[in-house]
Amino acid sequence: MGEGRGRVTLAHGNGGRLMRELVRDVFARQFASSELDINADAARLSAFGGRLVFTTDSFIVDPLEFPGGDIGSLAVHGTVNDLAVSGATPRWLSLSFLIEEGFEIDLLARIAASIGEAATACAVVIVAGDTKVLPRGHGGGLYICASGIGICAQDLALGMANIREGDCLLVNGSVGDHGTAILLARHEFGLRGDLLSDSASVLPFTEAALKIEGLRFMRDPTRGGIATVANEISLETGFRVVLDEKALPITEAVSGVCDMLGYDPLYLACEGRVVAIVAASQARCLLAAWQSLPGGGLAAIAGRIEGGRRGVVLRTMLGGERFLAELEDDPLPRIC
Repeated sequence: MGEGRGRVTLAHGNGGRLMRELVRDVFARQFASSELDINADAARLSAFGGRLVFTTDSFIVDPLEFPGGDIGSLAVHGTVNDLAVSGATPRWLSLSFLIEEGFEIDLLARIAASIGEAATACAVVIVAGDTKVLPRGHGGGLYICASGIGICAQDLALGMANIREGDCLLVNGSVGDHGTAILLARHEFGLRGDLLSDSASVLPFTEAALKIEGLRFMRDPTRGGIATVANEISLETGFRVVLDEKALPITEAVSGVCDMLGYDPLYLACEGRVVAIVAASQARCLLAAWQSLPGGGLAAIAGRIEGGRRGVVLRTMLGGERFLAELEDDPLPRIC
């Protein structure tokens, strides 16, 4: 008998190498279909002329309420954003709640109200759902599973296969805010701060990007942050992704907390950000469009797609280069 493949660890859910291998080797080979793309945020359903886009996700965050949001608004924004970066207009959501016995009903009511407010703001309708109660000690308080359906243009063609050498990488705002806000909310390190999660719908930014002729690809940098998205791009395309430390929008608050605690903001989750790859000739046009939108003042051209050896590097302010490897360990369990 063989030794087997070990056991699942928290690192298998962090968006990095172990998660990619788990999805590819355990799940994808059993579920293979022409509409399944493990590198995509959502699936385009060919039976409907490719206009319907479907996504599903699960949300586990600790604490359940944090500065700038809660697990309820996070579930709406996360699902809406997966559809939006796939080029779709989100329309319908389904939510399932896994509730641990003993959970406070007043807290559950606040989260439900937050879900309703976020759905209304995102112009989506919750049309189905399910509720299960787990025995005390068998859950983490509350987990939410969400699915969403959106509509996109029939001729839309976004994907990593479109990326070309020389393309630019843009981000629509500061990075690492959500992960850092969760760190502060846990009070594990005796730190306090007024930093808010960036949890929000990115639909205004994706709609602006879809008007740019040279748009190649979009992704929301949630688990594993912008560094993980860059590694996914490099692994899939074979190109080198170079991020520019001078251009990357990282706030002083995020930088200060990460410096004190030893975290890299490039690997921390964002929940209201878009990474877009666009032809170099159109990068300034997209940047101007994003910066004109509410919340887009810190949008930046943060990197470039280059030929040569595959990998992701950070071009530092001192002119050197730092290799950004695929995420291995899980820095922040229960973050999104």
